[in-house]
Amino acid sequence: MTSVTFKGSPVTLIGNKVNVGDMAPNFTVLANDLSEVTLKDSEGQVRLISVVPSIDTGVCDAQTRRFNEEAASLPGVKILTISCDLPFAQGRWCAAAGIENVQVLSDHRDLSFGEAFGVVMKELRLLARSIFVVDSTGKITYKEIVNEVTNHPNYTAAIEAAKQAK
Repeated sequence: MTSVTFKGSPVTLIGNKVNVGDMAPNFTVLANDLSEVTLKDSEGQVRLISVVPSIDTGVCDAQTRRFNEEAASLPGVKILTISCDLPFAQGRWCAAAGIENVQVLSDHRDLSFGEAFGVVMKELRLLARSIFVVDSTGKITYKEIVNEVTNHPNYTAAIEAAKQAK
């Protein structure tokens, strides 16, 4: 079991624990226009799923901007950023930050993604910082749940995993 802290305090992750080699569970999240988006919508593509607690915080902002920039070097990879922020707030943030290469999605409504991937922080009703790479067949080929939620993920490893996924 992954031990996770938020600002040094332990948090409890709830939901289904997925691992590398597992088939990625489907989920339903909301786009900024409130339309539903599922993992199956991008079936047949490699997906890099960047999970952040709140887009309006420094590390989450940097993580989303980094993957937006890296998207150009990842042809054929769909990058999804998922948080529990409201879709309207995500839309405003994306417009202000010039985010165009990453699809930013909200798990606020029913924690469908967070529970499917086991990254809901029970005490905060936020998602733990994590990265998942799902290959074109739907298999999870990379997983990182950051031990201290306020720290950055391993960008290099995640990007390399996305490049290697088919």
